[in-house]
Amino acid sequence: MKFSRRLRSRLVVSFLLFGTLLSVLFAGATLFLKSWLEDALIARTIEQELDQYIAELRQDPSVVSPFYTRIEGYVTRPERAEIVPEPFRDLPTGIHDVRVDDAVFKAAVRKEDDLWAFLTYDVSPERELARRLLWALVGAVVFFSLLSLALGLWSAGRVMAPVTLLANRLESLGDSAAPTNLSRYFADDEVGQLAAALDHYARRLSDLVERDKAFNADVSHELRTPLAVISGATELMLAQPDISERNRERLLRIARAARQSTDITTALLHLVRAERGTAGEQQAQDVNQIARQTIENYRPLIGERQLDLRFEPGQRLSVIAPEAVIAVTLGNLIGNAVRYTNEGEVVVRAGRGQVDILDTGPGIPESDLPHIFDRYFRGHQTGGKGSGLGLSIVKRLCDLYGWEIRFANRTKGGLHVSLVFFPDKEA
Repeated sequence: MKFSRRLRSRLVVSFLLFGTLLSVLFAGATLFLKSWLEDALIARTIEQELDQYIAELRQDPSVVSPFYTRIEGYVTRPERAEIVPEPFRDLPTGIHDVRVDDAVFKAAVRKEDDLWAFLTYDVSPERELARRLLWALVGAVVFFSLLSLALGLWSAGRVMAPVTLLANRLESLGDSAAPTNLSRYFADDEVGQLAAALDHYARRLSDLVERDKAFNADVSHELRTPLAVISGATELMLAQPDISERNRERLLRIARAARQSTDITTALLHLVRAERGTAGEQQAQDVNQIARQTIENYRPLIGERQLDLRFEPGQRLSVIAPEAVIAVTLGNLIGNAVRYTNEGEVVVRAGRGQVDILDTGPGIPESDLPHIFDRYFRGHQTGGKGSGLGLSIVKRLCDLYGWEIRFANRTKGGLHVSLVFFPDKEA
């Protein structure tokens, strides 16, 4: 999971951003208020001092100019302005900020027709103090940001601890675990409510799965008896010597359909039980022989179409799995190829750990390929055939046995389907 998508990470980042933003705003407000108040105070002070001195000078010309360590004053007539330092001489009446070399002055100027007065105040110490204060505030911002990060990590850990515990308990249940009471491990808070909701959902889901398994198992089991009766009756009728060739062909078709249905019920039982077969079924099956038999089951579907259905055996291919499961898997893939190929050929090739089915049909649109294993999905070119369940069942069987199915459109038209029995052994 990416860092930015984790809930704990978002809590930590939120704390960090909030703390940093608050610290920056506080530092900025401090600098602004200090600078504004200091400038206003200095400007008002020197302006009042200058106005007071001029008023006293008007009353008593012998008044001595005020003397301070950081304040200097100049009073002169306009024609003798050369006594005033050049940086201040040409300033108009008012309050000004003047930089002279490395020093900064606040200057108050009064220019009247018969009298020019200047009062300057060295504000360099205040500016140096402001610079140091700025760095101090930067350090404070960094400190409080780190403090916010630490608090965020601690708080996120405390806040997320119940959620993490809930996730760990869910993960420890496993795929086959029965529903458990998670809410008893948590307080009656939001996480406890979530755990209770998960418990309720798990119980409902478990009941639904059990009902589905029971229904499928019951249907598959009950179908075996009538299918066995049909197979037995067909064998007895085929054993009669006076049966016509036409009726024999019909009975063979019935026998193949009964065998196919029996294979399907067996495969569905394995899916319901999520098991690979009993110990007696754990033997190697000849895939070439099963493929030949499956092809014969689908020859009647060709009808009057100009379609060549053939099997091209390769090297011997043995797979440890129930014969019914292999037959159902191959039957769905071969059956689809026969149904959707109007003319040309359907070729089944076995060998090298896989079975390939190649047809000259319409293929599958590239946009449909990611959805072909979805239940009830039917492509745009399927017409009115099929229910959209066959490939879904095949995919579940392949997942159960560790097989892999690959679909690819052929460059010359048609579809190439590969049933790979040993995908882990490929180079």
